[in-house]
Amino acid sequence: MIELEGLTKRFGDKVAVDHLSFQVRPGVVTGFLGPNGAGKSTTMRMMLDLDNPTSGTVRIDGKHYRDLPEPLKYIGALLDAKAMHGGRSAYNNLLCLAQSNRIPASRVAEVLDLVGLTAVAKQKSKGFSLGMGQRLGIASALLGDPEILMFDEPVNGLDPEGILWIRNLMKGLAAEGRTIFVSSHLMSEMALTADHLVVIGQGRLLADLSMADFIQQNSRSYVRVRSPQQERLKDVLHEAGIDAIGVPATGTLEIDGVGAERLGELAAQHQIVLHELSPQRASLEEAFMRMTADSVEYHAHAPGTPGATGVPAPSHTAPSDAAPSDAAPSDNPARPADVPAWGAGFEAARKGGK
Repeated sequence: MIELEGLTKRFGDKVAVDHLSFQVRPGVVTGFLGPNGAGKSTTMRMMLDLDNPTSGTVRIDGKHYRDLPEPLKYIGALLDAKAMHGGRSAYNNLLCLAQSNRIPASRVAEVLDLVGLTAVAKQKSKGFSLGMGQRLGIASALLGDPEILMFDEPVNGLDPEGILWIRNLMKGLAAEGRTIFVSSHLMSEMALTADHLVVIGQGRLLADLSMADFIQQNSRSYVRVRSPQQERLKDVLHEAGIDAIGVPATGTLEIDGVGAERLGELAAQHQIVLHELSPQRASLEEAFMRMTADSVEYHAHAPGTPGATGVPAPSHTAPSDAAPSDAAPSDNPARPADVPAWGAGFEAARKGGK
């Protein structure tokens, strides 16, 4: 188990992690989510004593990481796959880690086989692709056969086969009773992998609950109904005190607050044919975006919209009798007329420099 209590980290005036408290329990895959800049990486570094907290504490099975004898036997982590020594072979990278934690050398061959790198075990890791580097990093986390595993973006660079493999690996390890803590920006993958979610924004805890509860609490759930007898169905629902919202584009009805079973029974009682009766629930991505909307630190803009680079926001303060500009009209509507094009005058400056 991993326990965080009042964990805080400041970098000057910047508060990266703000009194964060939660537990990562064994037997489930716990997803760690948050927008860019939310403090996820800083939190994970403090778990491993790579950063010292300003205040608060983190315990791994009741101890600080620095107090763990042979820590790879307690917790394995993949925070940066590029942390391996590029001049060493995959085998020797793992062998050094094994020797430092008194892990038998035979275990190195086992984990290389587990992650599918046996054929390249003698090759230097600097020549590895991104996906191969990820597999080597995962192998290093598994090396000590720990009860706790922590991964930051584990599917980065993996092909579809590799993504399926790491997903099943994490689920299988959790089923063995191990503690699995994984951070990722891939919502679709997290939805297939995690059982429980910890969500942070601007360094503060936003949610600590099961996947199902998170989606239910942060999205709209309804039942979609489609019938060739829609008007009669609407009358039946109205008589039963049930409100239905018509969607002309799809020819369906959307009904909140009533289960699909109840709706199906009503239709059957009145011999109404249904072509569709489907409960609708938002995706993890939609629920996440809704919860973290006020915690996003870096907002991107579509090209040509106010706020995008080089696109001024519309002004409502310029007087109507402002003097016209002497500058030539701009050939780019996104650039004001009095702002020269990028690189303008470069050729003249270059010749003058000669």
